Formats: sequence, C-alpha cells, structure tokens
Amino acid sequence: MKRTRQYLALAAAAALGLGMATPALADGDVVCGGGPKDKWQPENKLKKEAWLEGWEILKVQVEGDCYEVYARTEQGQAIEAFFHPVTLQKLVVFRRGQEIYRAKGFKG
Repeated sequence: MKRTRQYLALAAAAALGLGMATPALADGDVVCGGGPKDKWQPENKLKKEAWLEGWEILKVQVEGDCYEVYARTEQGQAIEAFFHPVTLQKLVVFRRGQEIYRAKGFKG
C-alpha cells in the first residue's frame, strides 16, 4: 500500500513536470547559407544587433550555418531567432514554437 502511494506520487510529479514544460522551439532545421566561418561577423556584433531590437539576450550560439539567439522581448516573451552570420540579417523568429517573423524571400 505504501509503495503504491509512492508510485502514484512519483507519477503525478512526473506528469506535472511534463505539463509545465515549455513547448519546444524551432527544431534547428533552419539553413542560412552562411558560407565559410572566416567570413562570419563576430558574435559581439550580433549581440548588438539583437540589443537594437530591444531584446535581452539570454544565449547566442552557432546552429548549423546560422547564428541562433535566445532572448526576451521588451514585453518579456521568450524567443528564438536565427540570423545570417555574414550579413547579420534577421531571418526567422519563433515564440513558443510558432513562427512570428520571416524575412521577405527567406526560404531556409
């Protein structure tokens, strides 16, 4: 009986944890066509571009041939954005797994 309650409590905690998990953002299949890395702009310049958007930058990383930025908007919304590493053009932005911005003509 005691063991059954422990299993039920554990199952309830696991279900609660899964229910509170944030939805997955973009799956990383974005292709930027960044070319050779020696032509890429430095990350600090990208951070400035994101800051000019009014974003609080949480993390910047390389994803495939793109720069990927995790940030919060001025309204406090968590976003994931992909930038071209040479031009630093904002290509696509996701919020809670939904695309909220795509640069005109960007297919990646």
